[in-house]
Amino acid sequence: MARLKSNLLIVVPPLLFAGFAMMALSALRREFPNELPSAIAGQEAPSIAASTALRADPPPTDESLRAGEVTLVNFWASWCGPCRIEHPYLTELATDGVRVVGLNYKDTPDQALAFLAELGDPYTSIGADANGRIGLDWGIYGIPETFVVSADGQILLRHPGPLSPDVIKKRIAPLLTKPEP
Repeated sequence: MARLKSNLLIVVPPLLFAGFAMMALSALRREFPNELPSAIAGQEAPSIAASTALRADPPPTDESLRAGEVTLVNFWASWCGPCRIEHPYLTELATDGVRVVGLNYKDTPDQALAFLAELGDPYTSIGADANGRIGLDWGIYGIPETFVVSADGQILLRHPGPLSPDVIKKRIAPLLTKPEP
């Protein structure tokens, strides 16, 4: 019996280490290893009905996310440094005809509007999520976060962090292209 315990103490730790090493290696081989999976990917987009107007036009609606075209939903704030970094890429996407909906997260209207006045306004429609409730429903854990929503309102992708040319090329653009009939 003592010999069996001794053998187990010799064999089990290396086996555990090998298992852990394989899991870690598998995670590192993913294209975006630091990204947590989204719990709402493949599901219907959560409601944005509680958003309030930030500009003179009405805020986005749940129906507008099911309006028959792929939409980017971008959570951002004026106090967010990475939001400044990604803003030119959102502007470029909007200029290329991509529908971009903005949700200003836990910000003041004056500061949000000043941010847009300074950097430009790429948003087709924009709403304010002053208390962060909509962000909770969407499962964000930091900003910026961008979601690709299908023409019928399904979440296709969640991207945490600022957009970059590489992320747009590899992850966003393939979801924006319309298949040939």
